[in-house]
Amino acid sequence: KVLYRGANILILDEPTAVLVPQEVEELFRNIKELQDNGTTIIFIDHKLNEVLEIADTITVLRSGKTVASMNAEEVTAAELAELMVGSELPSPSIDEPVNSSSLGLEIENLTIVGDDERTLVDDVSLEVHKGEIVGIAGVEGNGQHELVGSILGTQEIATGRILLSGSDITQTDVRFRRENGLGYIPQDRQHEGLLLTAPLWENAALGYQTQDPFASGIYNWFFNRKGSRAKTSKICNEFDVRTPNIEVAAHALSGGNQQKLLVGKELLSDPTVLIASHPTRGIDVGAQAAIWEQIKSARSNGLATLLISADLDELIGLSDVIVVMFRGKIVAKLDPNNISPRDLGGYMTGSSVQEQRT
Repeated sequence: KVLYRGANILILDEPTAVLVPQEVEELFRNIKELQDNGTTIIFIDHKLNEVLEIADTITVLRSGKTVASMNAEEVTAAELAELMVGSELPSPSIDEPVNSSSLGLEIENLTIVGDDERTLVDDVSLEVHKGEIVGIAGVEGNGQHELVGSILGTQEIATGRILLSGSDITQTDVRFRRENGLGYIPQDRQHEGLLLTAPLWENAALGYQTQDPFASGIYNWFFNRKGSRAKTSKICNEFDVRTPNIEVAAHALSGGNQQKLLVGKELLSDPTVLIASHPTRGIDVGAQAAIWEQIKSARSNGLATLLISADLDELIGLSDVIVVMFRGKIVAKLDPNNISPRDLGGYMTGSSVQEQRT
């Protein structure tokens, strides 16, 4: 659209966030063609290897200031990471598996049908054990969003069952599921996770406003401001949420600190199952590393986590097992230790599935 309007300067802000490696390669070919034809391109990204591949010159920003500018061939990914966050490039890799026979989440033969009678999720079954991270890979629009909604209780299902720690929650509402140990990190922090004009201590209560320490009185009908402020201070301290104080509005925080607030309030609420939907999307490598460490720590402590992410390195690094969704179905179950991002991208686009069938 912008090229049709005759733009000579093109700003791309994390254009590869939801692309598989094969699509990234195609995008980069198009970018190089535009560059050859005289278009100026500003490419903003936190995937450092992609920046090094596509850029001629690189400028590093930290805390709103330029800290360095250089030619791409003069710097490595590790050096860029150190300029950005003052440390080495983080890795999402996990430790040895936490062996547990206890199931945190069970989904049995789940089918979801849209308003247009199209099947959005088709007979999906999966299990997440306590102390396990199950990653869901798939190009966006292949049923992941609806699957998450069904687990949370916001999406109507046609058939199937959902069990939380062995209890059938299929017919229960969102409040019941949250009060019984279901944690949720939404994919869009600003539209689903935060009230941007409200102070941090109010945002920390969202989803937990009926539970201690945010609620008080008979039947927990009253909002406990003192308890909410104390819990928010604990979240900020333990998850390194950088803010002048907890009275500031959520919109005053950087994207990384907004995300750390969301992750902190979920993990400090001691869930038994966590649905983490794109938990590090759109944040810098420093905040990304901090969130990875918190998710890995929670796994070690027995948390069952369902991880949905478009970052294939994140999926491969954090997951104990990866399932691939394509056109609403689970088409593959993969060992992260034996697959590359490119191979995973093949399953996500359906090409590897077609090859197996032929």
